[in-house]
Amino acid sequence: MLRQPTQLSDGRLPVFVFPSSLNFYSDDQSSHKQVLTLYNPYEFPLKFKVLCTAPRKYTVVDSEGTIRPHCCVDIVVRHSDICINNEGVRDKLRIHVTEHGTKKVIGKKDITAVLLPKKESSQQPEDNFHSLTSTSPEPPGTPSRAMKPEGGGGGPSLIIIFTAVSCILALMLPLHGDTESRLPDYLHLTVNQKMIAAYILGLVTMVILHV
Repeated sequence: MLRQPTQLSDGRLPVFVFPSSLNFYSDDQSSHKQVLTLYNPYEFPLKFKVLCTAPRKYTVVDSEGTIRPHCCVDIVVRHSDICINNEGVRDKLRIHVTEHGTKKVIGKKDITAVLLPKKESSQQPEDNFHSLTSTSPEPPGTPSRAMKPEGGGGGPSLIIIFTAVSCILALMLPLHGDTESRLPDYLHLTVNQKMIAAYILGLVTMVILHV
């Protein structure tokens, strides 16, 4: 059971950040501010610090802080030097994680940041589709199956909300082997299971933010 990061004090503690890269676009002002979500699936608090290879080009809100066990924080990154000379240049943000109360780095994660000229440039060109001639046309009057009604829009679906809540609950459950917990053994999760839940929660969070 991993309660304290002493056995990973050589900088190899897995750090969970989503997304793994940031794309800024010169022609899209709304993209000049991006959000990184940092997760702590462990049983102990962590301190984090954000570094950058080009600190003059980026502004980070709350570049240092503490993450409580089974919690996450949002780190707002703003590109503050939008110009043609910076387009195509790949910078790196590095997140250092230290044990709470010490300055020893026990984990790190690099995030690539790049400024692109146009948002459309990152999309694949649209394929040229043509109609196909049917070899066995459907006879007139054949009933078609009705599709399930779509949601009303304006918010995440119930499946997304259920998935997010399930991941949060999984991160709150005790670790396997925790003798102090009163919950049954089948509700005790391993560190790997909590890592998977944290990763899925990151994906769901990005979906909810873009709905």
